Amino acid sequence: MKFPTITGSNLQRRKLAFPADFAGRLNIAIVAFQQWQQVQVNTWLPFVDQLEQTYKGVVYYEFPVIRKMNIFSRTFINEGMRAGVPNTKSRERTVTFYIDKAAFKETLDIPHEKDIYVLLIDSQGKVLWRTEGIFAPEKGEALEQIIQTVQREQ
Repeated sequence: MKFPTITGSNLQRRKLAFPADFAGRLNIAIVAFQQWQQVQVNTWLPFVDQLEQTYKGVVYYEFPVIRKMNIFSRTFINEGMRAGVPNTKSRERTVTFYIDKAAFKETLDIPHEKDIYVLLIDSQGKVLWRTEGIFAPEKGEALEQIIQTVQREQ
């Protein structure tokens, strides 16, 4: 499975295209579809931040996925999120996609929007691992094991 080619802007107003702009050899993407899912995203942040500090070449992102909208609606949403995220590092890593959600979900075999999805993606866009929902120690262990395995093989 491959991460689709899509563009979005981070909360620093920088336009990015993925998978080309993934900064890591291994990239953790936390994908959310609804505003209320930020609570679920936040359960992962301490763990993925620790992984990034522990393993060279690992970078994490937050990807809010929103249906296509006009420029005024996108600006309103982006500036609202930007105001709510004062941390520069978080702003750089939060990239909003205004896209055809159904096509995105189909490409990544995501059956619903009732949970977040956490993906481990290599620099070429290949999805190496995935899970859904809030952080749990067993999910974290599985993610860390795949990171260790991939790094040993590189």
